[in-house]
Amino acid sequence: MRNLTFIGGAAAFLLAAGCGAGEEAATDGSDDGPVAALAIDYPETETVEQTDTYHGVDVADPYRWLEDDVRESQAVADWVAAQNEVTNAYLEGLDHREAIEAQLSRFWDYEKFTLPVMEGGRTFFRRNDGLQNQFVLFVQDADGTERMLLDPNTWSDDGATALAGYAPSPDGTLVAYSIQDGGSDWRTVRVVDVASGEVLDDNIEWVKFSGLSWAKDGSGFYYSRYPAPEEGEEFQSLNVDQAVYFHKLGDDQAADRLVYSRPDQPEHGFAAQVSSDGESLVITVWKGTDEKYEVVLIDLTDLEAEPFELITGFHSDYSYIATAGGRHYFRTDDDAPKSKIVAVPSSRGPWEEIVPEKDAVLTGVNIVGGKIVTEYMEDVKSVVRLFALDGAEAGAVELPGVGSAYGFGGEPDDTVTFYGYESFNQPDTIYRLDMETGDQSVYKQAQTAFNPDDYVVEQVFYNSKDGTRVPMFITRRKDLDMSTPQPTLLYGYGGFNVSLTPGFSITRLSWVDMGGVYAVANLRGGGEYGKEWHNAGRLQNKQNVFDDFIAAGEYLISEGVTSAEKLSIFGGSNGGLLVGAVVNQRPDLFAAGIPAVGVMDMLRFNQFTAGRFWVDDYGDPANEADFQTLLAYSPYHNIRAGEDYPAILVTTADTDDRVVPGHSFKYAAALQAANIGNEPHLIRIETRAGHGSGKPTEKIIEEYADMWAFLARHTGLDPKLSTNEQQG
Repeated sequence: MRNLTFIGGAAAFLLAAGCGAGEEAATDGSDDGPVAALAIDYPETETVEQTDTYHGVDVADPYRWLEDDVRESQAVADWVAAQNEVTNAYLEGLDHREAIEAQLSRFWDYEKFTLPVMEGGRTFFRRNDGLQNQFVLFVQDADGTERMLLDPNTWSDDGATALAGYAPSPDGTLVAYSIQDGGSDWRTVRVVDVASGEVLDDNIEWVKFSGLSWAKDGSGFYYSRYPAPEEGEEFQSLNVDQAVYFHKLGDDQAADRLVYSRPDQPEHGFAAQVSSDGESLVITVWKGTDEKYEVVLIDLTDLEAEPFELITGFHSDYSYIATAGGRHYFRTDDDAPKSKIVAVPSSRGPWEEIVPEKDAVLTGVNIVGGKIVTEYMEDVKSVVRLFALDGAEAGAVELPGVGSAYGFGGEPDDTVTFYGYESFNQPDTIYRLDMETGDQSVYKQAQTAFNPDDYVVEQVFYNSKDGTRVPMFITRRKDLDMSTPQPTLLYGYGGFNVSLTPGFSITRLSWVDMGGVYAVANLRGGGEYGKEWHNAGRLQNKQNVFDDFIAAGEYLISEGVTSAEKLSIFGGSNGGLLVGAVVNQRPDLFAAGIPAVGVMDMLRFNQFTAGRFWVDDYGDPANEADFQTLLAYSPYHNIRAGEDYPAILVTTADTDDRVVPGHSFKYAAALQAANIGNEPHLIRIETRAGHGSGKPTEKIIEEYADMWAFLARHTGLDPKLSTNEQQG
């Protein structure tokens, strides 16, 4: 369940406060669910006369002014302050809220690690000692000594500046790293000397949706960036005209060499990667989120060489793996919906199929130690198989259990790789795998307050509206009394080929530990069963996603797991759209919903920042057929006045330049203005935060304490809060 954001590309995604929470009736603690809520006096939101005509259809947009950037509009800033005043008063008065926050902090306080990266005899990894706001970059020298290299916790007073990514040079003497401030997608790139810890003068701005790839001689690195936006437009203007540059160490950014661009195609984006042998620059060209790429090769041994178009037409996924034995290896779904491995000679000869398509979905490939390491997904669970470079079977990697494996990075001539394993009740453990002997050992292991044996994780299958068989994971405490319906949290995403595999989450397991049930539905639109599963939930098929999620809720109720009075739903980004859409379609089915950083106005999503990329999954409002589909489910446009809606807590952040907060602002204003019952319909707006990545630990814990307390109130959960100190 990793990497749930959905930006596309190869680099890949109010006025006076009314009554507070203390004036709402409290949960009575019985098994009959929460008692009725009193009406909230929401701040008044101004409306404007704004109507747009799409294909002959007039569509009102009375809250258009809320699209303005909160940093540039005093009116929007005042609205945000007024809404937060009402919401905070409500949340602060919720039963158990402070105790839930304390328990989350206690559970969160354990040492965490990321997968290591090896270069030049050194090993680099990120570590968090427990409650640090940001992970710290460490280096382990050849003699085994570990030392801190970069500590982002010292970069800002509020902890909202993060180390977004890093890339060691081939000899391990330097690290290029990217800085994320306040949750924005924009990155600043700097370079640090590993031996001395000195940060060099190199400074690169306006980097977004880009990796960093070093030249093999360590003289500099390749990256992609956009032109500097107009002042005041940094967080809303469309991202166009990306280009690939080479930065030579010591040079000013203005001197960086333009390597590749397409001025006649401003919507194309580029991911540049130096080939394993250092002789080619592999540029993956993307224009949306559909994972259909073009591939361009540039000969790095000849500065006069013209770019060579290896793959053209944006017809399939061609993802570069590595170069070994004189061949460039790619994963592709060309004529293989579940993907296969192909190769082409570096000298540009004919293509060859290396590993044909299997019944399972090929989700990841690396070449390490002269072997092809493949990660397959079988019914949403990981299987890792090995192949020789010619495709001959070479065994498998035995995993610790039924869950998710990830990693296996490295170069073709490396003899060691690392991978991580996790499941819903199993925290991340990092393993060291010797590619020559097959031996593996634990490299880093999390010690948490949870005992995996205390929880039950099961996978079930249910039928959607059209009969499609959909998988779902259900996690609960082993000692939970399932003879009666229990408060349940149902999570989903359903889009952009994202697969929700079994993953460990302190926040989710905390909900379970408090006595709630947690369910994850693997909806169409994701990648759980390959391209066909994805296509079945996109464009004109998007309603299938909502039907799948509704059917998941109906299954949980019919099986006695929960009831409509105890069922809550949660989703973020595209999952926020999911929650907004299904609440409109079936408000009777849920007790509470949390649409987080959601895409709520489906007629204007492509007018801001990265939104234009999403037409691959959603469609284009400028196309009449797409418009009709989008208008039919757009959360902002389909609120059903006269229906009793569940309790809703909308969440967003002021620096979200992925899904701009105007989506949530307009949706929340429309909810509050509609006659949809007396349950609370609130919006929680975080400051100095974005779409999710880089958010400080402190803010994450506060946010989830608010959300879980909100859901507990409205599903009747009487939280079982531990008083034991963390173990281990």
